[in-house]
Amino acid sequence: MRPSKAAELPIAAELEQAFTRSMAQLPRRPWPAAVAVSGGADSLALAWLLARWAMRAGLEAPIVLTVDHGLSPGSENVAQQVVELASAWQLTAHVLSWRGVKPATNLEAAARAARYHLLGTWCRRHGIAGLYVGHTLEDQAETVLLRLGRGSGVDGLCAMAGVSAFPLPGFSGLSVVRPLLSHPRTALRALLGAQNIAWHEDPMNEDPRFCRVRLRKAWPALIEAGLAPERLALAAHHLSRARAALQSATETFLSRHCSGCDEGLQFDRDAFVALPQEIGLRVLSAVLMQVSGRTYRPRFRRLVPLYNSICSGELGAGRTLLGCRLSPVPRARQRFGAASLWVRGEAPRRRHETVPAGVMENGASEGGSSRSDMGD
Repeated sequence: MRPSKAAELPIAAELEQAFTRSMAQLPRRPWPAAVAVSGGADSLALAWLLARWAMRAGLEAPIVLTVDHGLSPGSENVAQQVVELASAWQLTAHVLSWRGVKPATNLEAAARAARYHLLGTWCRRHGIAGLYVGHTLEDQAETVLLRLGRGSGVDGLCAMAGVSAFPLPGFSGLSVVRPLLSHPRTALRALLGAQNIAWHEDPMNEDPRFCRVRLRKAWPALIEAGLAPERLALAAHHLSRARAALQSATETFLSRHCSGCDEGLQFDRDAFVALPQEIGLRVLSAVLMQVSGRTYRPRFRRLVPLYNSICSGELGAGRTLLGCRLSPVPRARQRFGAASLWVRGEAPRRRHETVPAGVMENGASEGGSSRSDMGD
């Protein structure tokens, strides 16, 4: 049953006020902006709220980007419906299309890579500073549980940040923004119902091949056991404070005991060995990423053995990881005495940007995929 006319304004006004508070709490609000809209309830609600917030703030309207992933029948119709709805809201919209043969395995990861590549490429070409996505309170809680199941450390269990770097290399000027992380799905659906806005229910949201779908079906039992989404999101918030403290300690070490040079950088092994292991691992990741230029940390299963070899004095003539070679520094070039360790890039290799198969441009149309990264 739809709310009465008398209830419509309070529902919209209350959520708009909550959204304004959420935007104010973000560490920054990059603009110009695009909003990723799948046609589902969460991302449609975000587009509606963000457009109204921008109008009140005196900012140019966000651009709507929607993907035709080609993974289910009628996906092109859903994309067109998003364009029409955006037009009714006086917003400009573009369809991005992922075409070609789709992988038979690991479809979720391939779809995510295609989606982000296409969204990021469009934003980069058009000077967009922030890609706003509709991740909700429940998405945050599901991410915590999924990463817990993978054995993630502190950073992983912090789950999603309100503002974060774009998840692919080559998009340094673009941020991903998630202003709905404290908003439950029920509130967003109530808003759309009050505004008489229809949304699309993606059949992939019921496909048990995907981990999130299986987890979503387990929510009633999890809530009964005390693992409500609000509690999990709160735990992620607490862990984010711990991560900030660890990062601060890491940066302090790097500023005091690490020195750049033409060949890469050097750091003080004695000071490194004295660190708590968690901070030591972070320092080691940081120097490897800095020298290699990589966006992602090395995996723990490879990082920990390298860390142990340094601490145990078994580094020998040197070891390699993440395109870097870590070795003792010759006496004549030591900056930290006999304890100096060198991190240098390995011989350069030809690197190619990885573009998902089937990604193509078609005038104003490009492509994407399943719902989770748009927030539906």
